[in-house]
Amino acid sequence: MSVRVSLVAAARSSALLAERFDDDRPLDDTGWHEVRLAAHALVPLGAAEMRYCSPTPRSRATGDALGYAPLVQPALRDCDMGRWRGYTFSEVAAGEPAGVHTWLTDPRSAPHGGESLLAFISRIGGWLDTRPLQDGAIVAVAEPAVVRAALVYALKAPPMTYWSVEARPLSTVTLVGLPGRWTLSLEALPH
Repeated sequence: MSVRVSLVAAARSSALLAERFDDDRPLDDTGWHEVRLAAHALVPLGAAEMRYCSPTPRSRATGDALGYAPLVQPALRDCDMGRWRGYTFSEVAAGEPAGVHTWLTDPRSAPHGGESLLAFISRIGGWLDTRPLQDGAIVAVAEPAVVRAALVYALKAPPMTYWSVEARPLSTVTLVGLPGRWTLSLEALPH
């Protein structure tokens, strides 16, 4: 018996360079448009027995727009960025270059006063490992950072691998397994 967990990265809420840490903005017009374009491929994931989303407005809106009617999971929230919350990466790098360097090179550090990368990955892994379903399918819409953290955890990759994973809005990844034993499942496109 194993569970199949499909993670969907939430649609965009702002242009990439305007993204802010712990951004709680709703979907922007581009995000809504992209959801409509991707719906044909993503709607079938809603057949899962359990449907979740992170508590952010854009994750909830993405899940609702795809017809998932997802249950909000606080454990799927984005990394707590402490005092950097609401700022862009460029703004923080200009004001705290040493802090940014430490954050990017030491997964145990939290120069912003929030959650370290290692703690974030562990929290997402804890959510993944405590899914109540023993055999079946789960779909979860979450921030791209959450999708990246889940992938690093599932593959037992070093925490610094997080920085080498890109999760674009509306991208998906499927993990199959049981607590502590996950496999990345790459699916072929239907013909």
